[in-house]
Amino acid sequence: MSRKDEEMLVENKEWILSAYAPQGVPTTDHLKLQTKTFTLSNDSIPDHHVAVQLLWLSVDPYLRTRMTGSQDGLYSPQFELNQVLTAYGIGRVIRSKETTYRIGDIVVNPFSPVAEYCIVPIDHLRKVDPHSNIPLPDYLSALGVPGFAAWVAIEVLGQVKPGENVFISAAAGGVGMYAGQLAKIKGCRVIGSTGSDEKVKLLKDELGFDDAFNYNKESDLDAALSKYFPNGIDIYLENVGGKMLEAVLNHVNYRARIPVCGMISQYNQVWTEREGVRNLLNIVGKELKIEGYMVGSYLNRLGDFAKEMEDHMKQGKISSKHKIYYGIESFVESLGSIFSSSNIGKVCVQVNKDI
Repeated sequence: MSRKDEEMLVENKEWILSAYAPQGVPTTDHLKLQTKTFTLSNDSIPDHHVAVQLLWLSVDPYLRTRMTGSQDGLYSPQFELNQVLTAYGIGRVIRSKETTYRIGDIVVNPFSPVAEYCIVPIDHLRKVDPHSNIPLPDYLSALGVPGFAAWVAIEVLGQVKPGENVFISAAAGGVGMYAGQLAKIKGCRVIGSTGSDEKVKLLKDELGFDDAFNYNKESDLDAALSKYFPNGIDIYLENVGGKMLEAVLNHVNYRARIPVCGMISQYNQVWTEREGVRNLLNIVGKELKIEGYMVGSYLNRLGDFAKEMEDHMKQGKISSKHKIYYGIESFVESLGSIFSSSNIGKVCVQVNKDI
């Protein structure tokens, strides 16, 4: 090996799934951080690929569903054992033979390896405009998967109208906080549920929700929804499932819409032990529209979303809240935080502090 190639070797930290976790939150018993020597010479980069240094990593609930080892009741393909995980990330191009991507370009990659360095195809990369003045974490949140998921729920599936009553569960999380703000922009009355008093305050004081409640303090969810929605619920963004969904079905109005983004309360249980919903017959009597969705099915609307969300952000109509962990070593801790009340807002890992 030439001296020039030797100077392009780096020690690369990467996370792999070493064992599936059918129940509970994955830990270092299931996820392993390994270090490998990584070659950054141009000769090591195939055509239509670039070498990228990871700067920011998005940590989202769907990652958990890819670590169970079973497809029962889940919607995402499983990660392969002993292979590097992938997630939504932002990186800096550090080697390139492509004229469309230059060294130093900042790129968003929805399928980024959870590794400090990687060589990736350019097919799914999107450049970050260096003159946009938008903070990089916002490309993982407001302009990333959470913001897009919220936009699809409110704009496309919910088709919200001014004056409607909107209920957002997991409202202080990555999707919920944007869904609530988008519904407010449309002139709706918006109530959120969340897991702590601190998050309730965030929703009301910083994110503009009309009201919010701490579900951990409500012994009777039916009574809580009667209080907050005396005129019923027109749109419910489903993020949690279980008892909350059951309670909501008693309070939705005729022909209400329920976009189903996820059911985070059920992710850490095998499907046979998840909570059932006893009042599904309300779907018939109230002629409800309940629709699950994956953002990948709406990529034809991505341009509409990006333009609208950027306009809202420039006008100060959308606020973001991030929980930032530092260093790729913190990935397991950051993933576990999603399933507790310890984090507020969109969970991200700042892998590299140089930018």
